[in-house]
Amino acid sequence: MRAVRLALLALLSTSAIGTVPAFAVTPLAPHRAVYDLVLDKASDHSGITGLSGRMVYEFNGSPCEGYTVNFRFVTQITTGENARLTDQQTTTYEDAEGKTFSFLTKSFVDQNLEREVKGTATREKAGLNVKIDKPEKNSLELGPTQFPTQHLEELIRKANSGETFYETNLFDGSEDADKVMTTTVIVGKQTESSKNDPELPALKGLAKDKYWPVNIAYFDETKKNGEEVPEYRISFKLHENGLTRDLVMDYGDFSMTGKLVNLSLFDQPQHKCDKK
Repeated sequence: MRAVRLALLALLSTSAIGTVPAFAVTPLAPHRAVYDLVLDKASDHSGITGLSGRMVYEFNGSPCEGYTVNFRFVTQITTGENARLTDQQTTTYEDAEGKTFSFLTKSFVDQNLEREVKGTATREKAGLNVKIDKPEKNSLELGPTQFPTQHLEELIRKANSGETFYETNLFDGSEDADKVMTTTVIVGKQTESSKNDPELPALKGLAKDKYWPVNIAYFDETKKNGEEVPEYRISFKLHENGLTRDLVMDYGDFSMTGKLVNLSLFDQPQHKCDKK
């Protein structure tokens, strides 16, 4: 699901507009985060009576070599007397300058491969060039946009500067990898976790770190019909080092929550590089 990936996708580096912030930036942390998923609410129209699962998000890389994300999202969804097990496995790579983005997503239903999407997107002066290898070869020209690395890096930069509302575009290669999404972002006041925060045990050494409450709505510009209704919304707590937690993913007919239950921080790369 695109929204789930966007909640965690890439904590990342390259500036979307090529500017350097005046304030000191906390290094974005390579890490592996595990989340327990449960149903938040569901309408009668959705037919969903139960949902549970687990999400694993692993981010690694450096400003020299680019960034990789390995993401797995497994859910068991119950509708009436039926249950379905879904398993989405995604691997992405974004180069350090934010010019190219490669993606591979395999979607399984009840352990059977249902869909595989593989391709590469390149940012050019006129817009975005997308070359898809699977499920079948295709080439697309899309509008100007940024990739997930840049999207979240921009969010952290704007939150640090005190900006609370803005709009931007995003391409993340999800679903059919054939569209650019418009996002509206609302950033709340940076705050500290309460002593009753259920995610504190998983945070360990980061338990005292401040976070921003963030809400993002995602719009499909190809579906404009006079009424701008988001495809989905997501809210989460964002740490300055790029960690996201306490997720609420709202798809309209149903929503789910994702609570951080395990966190492993990897060593920061020690080498330096020249970056224009």
